[in-house]
Order: sequence, then structure tokens, then C-alpha cells
Amino acid sequence: MTNHNEKDHFESVNNQIISEFSKTLEMFSLNKTEAQLFVTLYLNNGPMTLDDMKEELGKSKTAMSYAIRRLLEFNLVERVWQKGIRKDLYEAREDLYKKFMKTYVNRWLESLNRQMNNLSDIKEELNDSNLELKSSFEHKINEAISFHRSLEEVFAKIKKNDFL
Repeated sequence: MTNHNEKDHFESVNNQIISEFSKTLEMFSLNKTEAQLFVTLYLNNGPMTLDDMKEELGKSKTAMSYAIRRLLEFNLVERVWQKGIRKDLYEAREDLYKKFMKTYVNRWLESLNRQMNNLSDIKEELNDSNLELKSSFEHKINEAISFHRSLEEVFAKIKKNDFL
């Protein structure tokens, strides 16, 4: 009877770890399923198939397939090979801090660049117009661009200083 209670307790603790760790990962723009899957792979002692993931998380194979593709795109998991196993196997990459920070910083830099380009395009459109409030709009756009540049400088320093 004790063995059954220990197994239930282990599962409860494992689920709590997955839940709490997943909340942190969601701050890095992973959705709930992706975060839970990553934590599951990270905590697992070996690689897992899509069927293993489906069973472990109680989600559809399609959901697992989509989530694993996203985690592969973020370079957070890797496909591994084991002799005699035909199904694809996946495992979490190690060195979490560097992987997440690199992904996070790069995503911020890409987003900031895109936003600054969009704001510059809006500013160009404004220059071609004869709006009465043109100077007010122009001032606000310049402030927004300056804000984005300040953020870009911070993230570029993080990237450059090899915190990643």
C-alpha cells in the first residue's frame, strides 16, 4: 500500500513542478502546452516519442506535434536517435538559461526592429500629408521610436556582453 501512495505522491510533486516551471516559461512567450511539454521533456530521464508525450500530458498527438515543432524552432529541444527505435525521439536541450535568454533576446530584438520600421513608415506617410496635427503626431512617433531604440540598446548590450 505504501508503494501506491509513494507513486501518487511522486506524480503529485511532478505535476506541481511541471505547473510551476511552465508558468515561468510562459513568460518567454511559449504557450501553455509548449511550456508543459518542454518541462516534461526536461524532467524526463530519456528521450520521448510523440506517443509518450501525448500519454504523459493527456493531449492530442496533433497538439504534441505542433508544440514539438515550435520547441524545435526555438532550439529548446532536439531530435535524437536510438538504435532499434523507428519513431522520432525528442529531448530537452541542457543549459536552460542561455537557451531561453538567447531565444528571448533575439525575439525582442526582431520585434523591436520590426516596430521601429513600422513607425518610420508611419512617419514617412505623415510627412506626405497636410494634417493640422502633423507636428503632434510626429512628436509622438519620435518618442515611440526613441523608446524602442532604448529597449533595443538594452537587449543588444545583453546579447553583446555574452550573458548568453
